[in-house]
Amino acid sequence: MPSNRKGTNHMTTLKSAAVALALLTFSSLGCDGAKTETRSMEQIYADEGVPVRFETLMPQQFVREAEFTAVLTGIEESSAYAAVADRIDRINAEVGDYVSKDSVILTFPTDNPSANYYQAKVQYENARANFNRMKEYFETGGLSRQDFDNAEASFRVAEANWDAVRQSVLVRAPISGVLTRLNVRESDNVEKEEELFAVSRTDKLKATVWVPDYQVQSIASGMPASATWQGETLSGTVVQVDRSVNRQRQAFGVTVEFDNSRGDMQSGITAVISIATYVKDSALVTKRKNVLSDNEGSYVFLDDNNNAVKRYVTLGESYALDIEIADGVSAGDRLVTEGQLHLENGTRLKVIDDVTVEGSVAAHEQ
Repeated sequence: MPSNRKGTNHMTTLKSAAVALALLTFSSLGCDGAKTETRSMEQIYADEGVPVRFETLMPQQFVREAEFTAVLTGIEESSAYAAVADRIDRINAEVGDYVSKDSVILTFPTDNPSANYYQAKVQYENARANFNRMKEYFETGGLSRQDFDNAEASFRVAEANWDAVRQSVLVRAPISGVLTRLNVRESDNVEKEEELFAVSRTDKLKATVWVPDYQVQSIASGMPASATWQGETLSGTVVQVDRSVNRQRQAFGVTVEFDNSRGDMQSGITAVISIATYVKDSALVTKRKNVLSDNEGSYVFLDDNNNAVKRYVTLGESYALDIEIADGVSAGDRLVTEGQLHLENGTRLKVIDDVTVEGSVAAHEQ
């Protein structure tokens, strides 16, 4: 009995081997019995071409921008301060109002003893009357030149004192513009030299950005700039580049001015300031990854009737993912953007798709 069982197992093993051999033989034959061969990737590439993607190079604007954050202020801004310590008697304007230079914005009581309002007024009126009399005498020859000059000097001093007193009581706008800040309310008590209000000219805005030493050489007066805040953008220009470092900031100050004639932005907001340090209106630009290099230099692969052409190029400006090709390619060339690592000069290509690159490229420096 044991010997029959062993023989049965042996026969089973032989049958299994025969079935496996038959399956292997069948898998290597086609439906008509022809033998097929397994191709390597190299053979597939040789027969069908290396699968690649292209972009068609077209001229576009290439802009490299340096970005900063800064506070925008009016092109002109001036504050008024209290000349006396007293109570605010009246306020004649509100924040946001346009005010003319020398218009009275707020007043203090005229009976403040420290202001000497009425005393200065009387002295001025007496000095003016005396000067007018002396002038008549001088013109008729009844007064010496020295006495006339003394009368005029006394009048000018009294006039200056009266003007200073009036300014301390009747606080006027130092410039024409928008009342951007009002720090007091009627009946408030203020101290001498306390800031009362600020007036700004906001048809233009300005900002100072702080540029590190390694970057300041790329910025010059006249360069275009922009200020962006909550989706609004103003156009501007660099108007000044400092040539000495600010010790507190350890950076160079760059002043930029922006057109705000429509009033899109307010003084005091914090905006993103972009300075275009390089602008070329017609450039051939691609991604850095599409440019390869060897011992002879930088190169790209182009398509020539579905054959790869290795082309050495001269590179221009670059930033982030984008790079300018200054020489070596032409508008309309089809540049390989994917699959180039598998290529050599003359390699057959299998096009997956073709993308035209055009428009505007802006790269940003942080």
